[in-house]
Amino acid sequence: MRASRLLSLLLLLQTRGRMTAAELSEELEVSVRTVYRDVEALSSAGVPVYADRGPAGGYQLLDGYRTRLNGLTAEEASSLFLAGLPGPAAELGLAEVAAAAELKLLAALPPEPRSRASRMRERFLLDVPGWYRDSDDVPFLGEVADAVWDGREVRMVYRRWGPTEVVRQVRPYGLVLKGGSWYLVAAPSGGEPRTYRVSRIVSAEVLPDRFARPEGFDLGEFWQAYAADFADRMYSAEATIWMEPGAEDLLRYTAGARPVNQALAEAGPPGEDGRVLLRLPVESVRHAVWTLLRMGTMVEVAGPPELRELMASTVADLAAMYGAPASRPVPR
Repeated sequence: MRASRLLSLLLLLQTRGRMTAAELSEELEVSVRTVYRDVEALSSAGVPVYADRGPAGGYQLLDGYRTRLNGLTAEEASSLFLAGLPGPAAELGLAEVAAAAELKLLAALPPEPRSRASRMRERFLLDVPGWYRDSDDVPFLGEVADAVWDGREVRMVYRRWGPTEVVRQVRPYGLVLKGGSWYLVAAPSGGEPRTYRVSRIVSAEVLPDRFARPEGFDLGEFWQAYAADFADRMYSAEATIWMEPGAEDLLRYTAGARPVNQALAEAGPPGEDGRVLLRLPVESVRHAVWTLLRMGTMVEVAGPPELRELMASTVADLAAMYGAPASRPVPR
């Protein structure tokens, strides 16, 4: 256990540079006193680690020192091959680079981790896009990725919902792959970060000037907060429905797992007929009509009255359409 911790401490100093004892204790989840003992043990073993005193001080390795140990366990090494998504790598122009890195990693591993990594690649596959949809067409993903990497502004023509096209000059902070779609996290000069769907970029020009990335900006934290806020804004209305027993999975498929799970968690016990009363978050009343009609008689809308009336009128229109002969003859 201690040997693994010493290696983790060494790799932290190698990858991050100077770190304080408090920072190391937080990363390693040990006390500051334990960090002192571990640093002393590394120094006694011949690792050139030294301390700078003062408010801006901390521990660091002698300039130029690198360890050839990678510290990967068999499980850690094999898990890396789940990150080798060939589709996204190819879209970013990194297919050959990713393949070469995979070969080098395999060659550097000892026999047992190498065997586990090979089995992982043979037996597990991550397919990002959902069923019944293709990945987005992203002709300008390469330009956007270069701008993200180099810290250069992008002037782009962007197709908004409507559709209308607008010109935007933004500072790109990162790219996110979500459900088979690429999203650009970027900010106009002096503005707050926003998200842009890369498939809606009509044209893109990478500008020559570099920009300073905001200190402390964390792409993962931003996206997590954005996704939570988006979900809250998306479900702005509520439908009250009676759900037949056993319809949970179909309702999750049609209305989304998140709102259905939320409604189920807040639901009371089933009634005498086995049906459960749910207060289901929905995007809008009109969107709920399309969603809940797909459930057929497995759900009954109890409210709001506007939604129940729209369901009834839509069903009546369908009955009138299909209760009469086809309005146009079928071509032979």
